Amino acid sequence: MAIDQAEKARRFQELHRRPGTFVIPNPWDAGSARILAALGFEALASTSSGFAFSLGRRDGATTREELLAHLRAIAAATDLPVSADLEKCFGDDPETVAETIRLAAGTGIVGGSVEDFTGDPRRPIYDLSQAVERVAAAVEAARALPFPFTLTARAENYLHGRSDLDDTLKRLQAYEKTGADVLYAPLLPNLAAIGAVTAVLSKPLNVLAGRPLLSVAELAGAGVKRISLGGLLSRAALGGLLRATREIRERGTFGFAGDAASSAELNEMMSPRAR
Repeated sequence: MAIDQAEKARRFQELHRRPGTFVIPNPWDAGSARILAALGFEALASTSSGFAFSLGRRDGATTREELLAHLRAIAAATDLPVSADLEKCFGDDPETVAETIRLAAGTGIVGGSVEDFTGDPRRPIYDLSQAVERVAAAVEAARALPFPFTLTARAENYLHGRSDLDDTLKRLQAYEKTGADVLYAPLLPNLAAIGAVTAVLSKPLNVLAGRPLLSVAELAGAGVKRISLGGLLSRAALGGLLRATREIRERGTFGFAGDAASSAELNEMMSPRAR
């Protein structure tokens, strides 16, 4: 029997409350979502870059309508809770942020994020006061939903060339005070910086895997609750495609076939039993 959205939402919240650290991988389509579910992960998160690449676009070049359709497909693919990468929520003003949260919640997801990245390379990060207003609007919209929506607030400094730990800490603390459920600062430079963040927060911290290259055990020791992969799995899959096709073009051989997943295994993972 399919699990309803409210139950998925409760399960997702419980993952953040129980002891220990969990990994939330990022599928880029329904098929990759089913594979990750079959492998035993307990929750999934969408990836803006992975989705954009699947459409032949650059990261950030998808519309809100396209993303909502994508989220419906991901949420329907398995019975796992899904959190959405909503980028900047498709608007500068708090009203658009709130609207995006409400629309995204209607796709079947149970959590989502709001960034403080403006989309303007000349002024990449919103002023703190505007960023807080946007998070506050997202929180208000989330709390008005008929199920417990887990809202993640992202401080994007390091992802956009602003290596300012003090400002990042200030932002994360402000977003926590505003009511965000999870805090996230992609590309914190090292374990010491991650530890400095967890030391000043009482809400769960999400960290991006692979940058810096740290293990689950190391991140858990620093107080990290949730580890996401962003577009890493999508890029790993595309890396396999590049290696395979370059082998064909440059050598005229097909040695990559030995690393390919079997049709039988993939068919089993795509079956209803694997959901």
